[in-house]
Amino acid sequence: MILGHIKNLDVEKGAFSPTLVKGLAYLANTDFSTLAPGRYELDGDKMFALVQDNQTQPKAERKAETHEKYIDVQYIAEGIEVMGYALKSPEHEIKENLLAEKDAIFYKTVQGEIDLVVSKGMYAIFFPHDVHRPGCMFGTESCKVRKVVLKIAVSTL
Repeated sequence: MILGHIKNLDVEKGAFSPTLVKGLAYLANTDFSTLAPGRYELDGDKMFALVQDNQTQPKAERKAETHEKYIDVQYIAEGIEVMGYALKSPEHEIKENLLAEKDAIFYKTVQGEIDLVVSKGMYAIFFPHDVHRPGCMFGTESCKVRKVVLKIAVSTL
């Protein structure tokens, strides 16, 4: 898992693969306030962006998940949310295995999960070994979040 801020991309991009730099540059150079929610292709099924308008929810109501085929780059264009994070482990109880249909495993329990506070301009990169629980409330009030989930095929790295 990598947590960063898009304003630091120019000084940090040397640490990333060219594929990640391409995706992060798209996030840095796109005005998401002008785009409708939906899917935007950058490189077909190898890299695409999902622009979403969500309402944060209590952590207990959000699903923890992992993916195998895609890396998730979760970018906050507007708002603030908490994302749960833990390393993938056999100790986590699986609730639903939808790898074949949706490239997702959802978990019933996650041991050692920590909270990441992610606000406007920040991104979190989750790899296949990273359990993540996006869309959680920060504090006690639900809020609207404009998020871009950049899906990058693992095979491109």
